[in-house]
Parts: sequence; structure tokens; C-alpha cells
Amino acid sequence: MKKIVYAGLAALPVLSCAPEKPVEKPNIIFILADDLGYGDLSCYGQEKFSTPNIDRLAQQGKLFTQHYAGCSVSAPSRSSVITGLNTGHTPIRGNKEMGGEGQYPIPASTSQIFKFLQANGYVTGCFGKWGLGAPSTEGAPEVQGVDEFFGYNCQRLAHNYYPDHLWHNAERIVLEGNQGRGEEQYAPYLIHDKALDFIDINKDRPFFLWYTTTIPHAELRLPEEEIAPLRGLPQFEPEVPYEGIDEGPQYKTGGYGSQETPHAAFAAMVTLLDKQVGEISAKLDELGIAENTILVFASDNGPHKEGGADPEFFNSNGPLRGVKRDLYEGGIRVPLIVRWPGHVEAGTTSDHISAFWDFLPTVADVIGVELDFPTDGISMLPELTGEGVQQEHDQLYWEFHEGGGRVAIRRGDWKAVVYNITHGGKMQLYNLAVDPGEEHDLAAEHPEMIEEFRGLFRASRVPSDIFNFKHKPYKGGK
Repeated sequence: MKKIVYAGLAALPVLSCAPEKPVEKPNIIFILADDLGYGDLSCYGQEKFSTPNIDRLAQQGKLFTQHYAGCSVSAPSRSSVITGLNTGHTPIRGNKEMGGEGQYPIPASTSQIFKFLQANGYVTGCFGKWGLGAPSTEGAPEVQGVDEFFGYNCQRLAHNYYPDHLWHNAERIVLEGNQGRGEEQYAPYLIHDKALDFIDINKDRPFFLWYTTTIPHAELRLPEEEIAPLRGLPQFEPEVPYEGIDEGPQYKTGGYGSQETPHAAFAAMVTLLDKQVGEISAKLDELGIAENTILVFASDNGPHKEGGADPEFFNSNGPLRGVKRDLYEGGIRVPLIVRWPGHVEAGTTSDHISAFWDFLPTVADVIGVELDFPTDGISMLPELTGEGVQQEHDQLYWEFHEGGGRVAIRRGDWKAVVYNITHGGKMQLYNLAVDPGEEHDLAAEHPEMIEEFRGLFRASRVPSDIFNFKHKPYKGGK
């Protein structure tokens, strides 16, 4: 097993076990939902609507109960996926606008999964939302090892489902039917069709498809034929109309559109997501490549409350505390389902503690190639296949750069959380084994653990000139 030392950290395992002989390279599809909560799928407990196609993936593969996103908002969470680094190390640690269209760019020199898989014979694609570098910057997808990109470059513009343009690689694609107040071309349809085309075109060679759908993020808008069957159903009453932005400078530039029936609209959006997941699975069957395709489904963070969304009504965070932007469990613990026929036992469940930064080392382990750059991740291949010994994380770390700054560490069953760190916020301490809802702060009862976590927080990040904290010492306990 190869180990690489990351600056400021102890040796980090890159792989758990490298095969001794060449292995067949499977296709890899990672479907990343946007702001889908831990409880928003029926296989995770959702009761007001069902997600039969995603549930079927769980029946055909493995469902994880303790998997974590990279952060509680989009850009850093996605940066964590592709770099294999937590938010104390990954280049993009927060949502930072460039001005105009697009977010702060991930550096051109960044080692990440697209470049790694390209170098190992894969064709790579990203379809959906990018958010890791504005057009014509070093962070744009076509500069970052993505062979084909189609969708929204800017995550702010991805708030809106009838944009006036999308991007195909570096080409700006004008959507004539959406100019002005037009709403004729629904972006998730367009993006989905392009993703299916990518699978068709590349069916005879190894491919990596990152399907970063915008559903069910931000405004609750979709074609009438999708929402009509759900309007007026008793499980979605009472409805409270949401009055959004339907004109003016923020219209279609990040403001959320109005919705008369937000509960039915939210359910319809997740239902559409489920339908599209089913179509991807059906496409793999049609082409005869399902057996050699790893299909991963997850969400980038917890459920949101914008645009009329109502996570309390849907119990979107399940038994967990917090929503998007929180570093409580509801903001960062997300669904994870992995299907790989013949390798992952069907209908199984795992409580293995894992995070987005494990994806890259797992992929490296699958294709039998050792990484030559550091990650914070541990390969999950033994847990997926039941072969070999699964290593466990000593700890998991997150940071969030809004609302005064937030940090969290999970170490075993214990989790420490600090809010408003720029003003010396108090450290909270929870035992997740008996209190997964983080209702009982035990900091005052364990002063020795507070001191230990203080040291862990200091050692868990390297400075960033762009995403940095200027904070007072963490308080906690008595």
C-alpha cells in the first residue's frame, strides 16, 4: 500500500489494496443530485412520494447510511469529489463568485479525477452544473480534463430552469425559446438528452460520466405535464404559494421564480429526477453495458429552504438536524447508493463512515492504478465488494465560509461543531451513536475532549489565501 504525506498531516492512505494483475476498466457514472436531502428518497424514508427507480438501484446494489458530502454547499462539495480532498485542503472551499458569470476557478495545476482517468484511457464527460471555474478561466471544464461538458457553467444561473443559454464545452449555446420571458426549453431535459448521447457514443470504450443534475435545487419550476398529476393530492396540502422573482434584473439570473403549488412542484422535481435515473439505467441495459458499469448516486449537500422549498413538510433531513449550509448532520450527511453487478452484493446496506473524498481513491483502486498525488480519502472498494479489509477514517473534517464561519470534525461516534468562529464561537460536542439528531451538547461534560478537538481543528487544514479563517480560539465546555 502506497502512502503519500500531505503537508501538515500524518501519512494518508491512498489505496487500500492494489490488484496484482490488470483489471477490466468499468464505466463509471456518478449521478450527483443538487440539494437532495437525506430523507428525500423513499428508500431513505420519504413517505409523501416515491422514487421507484432510485429505490431499484438500492435493491440492485448497496445503500450507505453514514456517507457525507464534501461540504454543505455546491462548489466546495464538488471540489471535494473530484480532488479527493476535504475542505481543509481542496482548492475550492466556498461559493465564491467571479462577477458576471461563473465562480472562482479551480487552479489549472490541480490533480483531480478527470485528468487521472483521462491519463488512464477513459473518455470523460460532465453534464449538468459545473461551478468550479467561469468560462475562459483555468477552472473551465474543458481545461480541467473534461472531454465533453454540457450544461450550466455558473451555479448561480443554475438556480433557473429556463436559462437563456447553456454551455457546450467552451461554446455558448443560446436557447431561443427561453429568450426574454420565454419558457420553452427546459434545461434538465436538454442536459439529460446530451448525457444519454454521451453514453451512446462512448459505449465501446471506458467512460466516466459525472451527471451533475440541478434537480431539485432552487426555484421549483418544471413543465406542466410533470407537475399536473401531483397538484391537489391530499398529501401535499396545505399549499402556500411562493411569490418569487418573475421580472426585473434578477429574473433568470439567479432569482427564484414563483410557484403556486410548491409542495407538488418539489415532489414533481424529485419524481422527474427519479425518472431520469431510470432512463440512464435503462440505457445501460439497452446497450448491454450495465454489467460493466459502476453507477453511483448521491447528493451534494442537505436540503435547501429557498424558492418555496419546505424541508420540514417533507422531513427532507430525516432524523437529522440542520439543512443546507449547516454542518450539523442534516447539512452534510447524504444518500449514497452504489450498483456494480457481480461485484457489489445486491440489496445490502452499509453503516461504513465515508465521504466524498473517498470517491477518487476508490476509483483508482477499482482500475488498479496507484495515485501519485495526495488525497484525504480511503478506498471503499473492500466495503463495496466484501473482499479485503476495509480501512476506517481516523476523522472527517468540514469547513464552511459563510455565516461567520463554521467547522466540524467527526471522530468515531463523536462530533465537534463550531459556529461563528470569526467571533470565537463555542465548540459543541455530540455523541452520534446515541444522539444522531445532535440534540444534546455534551461539551461541558467532556472538557478533555474539547481540548483534543481544538488540536484536531488546528491540524486539519492548510491555509488558503482565497478561503481563509481569521478566528479566535474555540470555546467550549465549562
